Amino acid sequence: MARLGMPLVDDYLEFLEGRCRPNTVLAAAYDLRVFFAVVAKPAHEVRAGDVLGFITAQRTGRTSTEALQPVGEDDGTVGVSMSTVARRLSIISGFFAYLQARGDITANPVPRGLPTRRERSRAGQGVPLTRRTRRLPRILTPLEVDQLTAALRTHRDRAMVAAMVFGGLRRCEVLGLRLEDLRVAERRVFIADGKGGHQRLVPVSSRFFAALAAYLDTERPADADTDRVFVVLKGPTRGRALSVRGLDEVLAGAKRRAGLAHATCHELRHTCLTRLREAGMALEAVQAQAGHASIESTRIYLHLADDWLSAQYRKAAEVLDAQLYAGHQDTTGGSAR
Repeated sequence: MARLGMPLVDDYLEFLEGRCRPNTVLAAAYDLRVFFAVVAKPAHEVRAGDVLGFITAQRTGRTSTEALQPVGEDDGTVGVSMSTVARRLSIISGFFAYLQARGDITANPVPRGLPTRRERSRAGQGVPLTRRTRRLPRILTPLEVDQLTAALRTHRDRAMVAAMVFGGLRRCEVLGLRLEDLRVAERRVFIADGKGGHQRLVPVSSRFFAALAAYLDTERPADADTDRVFVVLKGPTRGRALSVRGLDEVLAGAKRRAGLAHATCHELRHTCLTRLREAGMALEAVQAQAGHASIESTRIYLHLADDWLSAQYRKAAEVLDAQLYAGHQDTTGGSAR
């Protein structure tokens, strides 16, 4: 259990444990530790000015006790990225909202935003406290997927990678699969605990089920003490559920042997969803496959699917060219009798 020795914070972390994944709780504990190390005040004394000062401290690194790195080549400041600041503000705001709901404080000191000139006379969210650049995620080429797969050493590892690159599953969803979640005859898997607690039933390529069958038949210990599909194969923890660190080590080793510059679990998922969109899968269907709560999260694959976007552009450009050409002919007498 993550605890900081601060009663109010520890109460909040205990509250989170009942509704969030362990890694989320650990991240919240770390972010709150950073916040109170910088602000150096009890929770009930924190004001909006302290929060704004924290943003500046994180962005510039002037008062943070962390070891910070430059945020960009053309940025002279030293600090964490704005996406990290935004994530920490979300955690901090959630913490104070919890205290407000309990009656420990009367107002949440984290501002919803800075008011614009037009909004000063009326309530509104205003300008966001942080500005984040939404970067397109990287994906793997078909050749890179083949190279990575060839570098994997066990059927278990090939099945896990196939679940991500051919099914679009998240890392936590792969590790969370239980034997009862497998729908082999239907070529589908049941995601019992997706992001946000959402469940879904999704199809996965037969390549996944082929690797899975080989793993279950020849590698998975018969005396495994868990119903999780993917377990440790060797060592003192043999037969126990594979951890996040274990999966990351498997992928890092395969990436190194394949000579690839990048190949994270999330990039494998992005690769799958991008290829599905390129193949003509409806955006709403990609959303269902991905387990996105909002279609807005799925729209990123419109930009990653280059072939689809190029085809749409060429189709529209042909119409525009025909219209412009016809107009030019009319004005120059090209249709003279």
